[in-house]
Amino acid sequence: MKKATFGAGCFWGVEAKFQKIKGVINTKVGYMGGNLKNPTYEEVCTDKTGHAEAIQIEYDSKHISFEELLKVFWDIHDPTQKNRQGPDVGRQYRSVIFYHNLEQKKLAEKSKKQIQKKYSKPIATEISPVKEFYPAEEYHQKYLEKQGRASCRF
Repeated sequence: MKKATFGAGCFWGVEAKFQKIKGVINTKVGYMGGNLKNPTYEEVCTDKTGHAEAIQIEYDSKHISFEELLKVFWDIHDPTQKNRQGPDVGRQYRSVIFYHNLEQKKLAEKSKKQIQKKYSKPIATEISPVKEFYPAEEYHQKYLEKQGRASCRF
């Protein structure tokens, strides 16, 4: 199994999208990219921890590639919005690709250049090395599935 980690706004909807992808074995929502150890949801929501709401994906590279995961990532959010997605505002909702190795970094940078051609506004997505991933509280894991909902949108 390989890992990919993304931030693309509220992690509930992001997780719901990736769970449906063939080759994705497991998803876990949590926090990454900040400096506070073992942050809580309430702390991350203060926008003072530096953490992004993130999803860590375990995937089988025999069935899906990192490049294909990147395509899903770009399609499920607006990468031109800085530190927000829709009504959710704050650095914790930033668009970010956390790379696990240099190959992922190279592929992320290449895909960012390619996706920029589709937008007139600059892409705000950060490309950052993986830091420690702090799993979110259990009630956040597969939240929409537990609620019997397919998305966050009403």
